[in-house]
Amino acid sequence: MTKKIIGVLTIGQSPRTDVTPFIQSYMGPDVTIIESGGLDSLTEESIHSVEPEDTDTTYISRLRNGQSVKIGKSKLLPLLQKELTELESKTDITLMLCTGDFPALRTKNPIIYPDQVLNEMVRAMSPSCPLGLIIPLEEQREKLLAKWDQQGLKLLAEAASPYEKSDIAGAALALQERGASMIVLDCMGYDEEHKLEAVKSSGLPVILPRALVAQVLSEFVSE
Repeated sequence: MTKKIIGVLTIGQSPRTDVTPFIQSYMGPDVTIIESGGLDSLTEESIHSVEPEDTDTTYISRLRNGQSVKIGKSKLLPLLQKELTELESKTDITLMLCTGDFPALRTKNPIIYPDQVLNEMVRAMSPSCPLGLIIPLEEQREKLLAKWDQQGLKLLAEAASPYEKSDIAGAALALQERGASMIVLDCMGYDEEHKLEAVKSSGLPVILPRALVAQVLSEFVSE
């Protein structure tokens, strides 16, 4: 069996010690993971340079020191493209570690975008009742709802960050009480504990993006 090399590209800084071990557990010991981050070239003093402007799309991710950072999409894209190009020269496939959309990125190898995987799965399930989204930041609400609205779904959203102390259970319960039939934790930062909190609180099916894309990725590397 030819050993596969997977690239994991975060929009923050690598290594993502909060996510990559989970991905590796799905891949097994015969798969090598190489990590890279859009903000890897920035220092603590220059991180402020990627802060979002008022009209920019806001993302949130993790720094290697464990803190979170808000990122403006327009400032991120050139940094992300540079890291992706370098990463692809060493890997067979890349996993984008973000549920945002990145159609402007140029790739030469296969790349898995979690937002596309999520969209297709939710569309296939076609919930008749509203889809509940738990999103990291309140300021992301309008643009994330607009992105998901392209699927023609009834949507509800509550904000609870995976990177700070927040009320995931309360957000899930609020969505259930508002009529949601299913919940998507719309960020790669949410983990299994967050999912468990949401399931226990709401009693609804809860989709964890990192688990979903890890399963897709494992199909690529299996022989």
